[in-house]
Amino acid sequence: MTEIAKARYPIIDMHSHPYAKTPEQIAEWVANMEEVGVEKTVILTSSVGREFDAIYRQYAKYSDRFEVWCGLDFTAYDQPGFGGAALRELERCYRAGARGVGELHDKGQGMASGKSKTQGLHPDDSRMDSMFEKCAELGLPISIHVADPIWMYQKMDRTNDGLMNAYHWRLDNQPNIVGLTGMIEILERSIQKHPLTTFIACHFANLDYDLARLGELFDRNPNLYADISARYAETAPIPRFASQFYAKHSDRLLYGTDMGFDRPMYRVTFRILESLDEHFYETEQFDYHWSLNGFGLPDSTLQGVYHDNAAKIIASHPAKPR
Repeated sequence: MTEIAKARYPIIDMHSHPYAKTPEQIAEWVANMEEVGVEKTVILTSSVGREFDAIYRQYAKYSDRFEVWCGLDFTAYDQPGFGGAALRELERCYRAGARGVGELHDKGQGMASGKSKTQGLHPDDSRMDSMFEKCAELGLPISIHVADPIWMYQKMDRTNDGLMNAYHWRLDNQPNIVGLTGMIEILERSIQKHPLTTFIACHFANLDYDLARLGELFDRNPNLYADISARYAETAPIPRFASQFYAKHSDRLLYGTDMGFDRPMYRVTFRILESLDEHFYETEQFDYHWSLNGFGLPDSTLQGVYHDNAAKIIASHPAKPR
């Protein structure tokens, strides 16, 4: 067993949420980051208005350690004239300190941003165009979660490899849902409509079961990145192919967690990315009960995934509102 207490290179965690609710918890998080080697964490609030402002104030004390992103306001998305108020709120959040947008969700029934939800409004809808263009104008990258792992759409029976997790998050029984393949097509249309906007597809765009297809998306779309958050258990069973994929696309992958802020959580991600351990189990952090393997990523790949790719994205937007 390889124990890796601190990451080999400084990390920018591009996918986390406001898990810490009190000043004491935030201070604990910062101490954990220092101990394990996380330089900065992006807090995806998915929120607007007073909720965003309150979260921003909580983390402002550690502005060098946290970057706070806002959501989008989908209120009245199905009414004529939708968009004006949402744009004004996006600009207000930007002036208040938001440095990106996310995490937006669309698992096949419509977009959601925190408590603001839609039915049938997908990222490629023309009603989204002005908001995505405004993000490009303001230099705000967009973190977007489309679809879910393939097993959530499949039959909930003994043929489903991920049944132990899929049943809880199942989508196979949901009405009027766009499937995983359809959501990837919607994502790509959105990316191509807005070539000046930076998109970050969360969780390998949920193509952890078909990384080759994600690679094709990268090849066609230079404004697309993907974070690796919360999909360690899904990729660790295929270490040889996964490590080759990381090497080939080391300039487009971003470290992320999406699993809280305790030290053991960070350290199991380091073990998967850095070590060559084989056939080990981790049931505290993951809901899949299959064995895992380390990728043994080389230094050049680790530097990009851990830090440099995220630093490039963060550097592309203004340090403070204009």
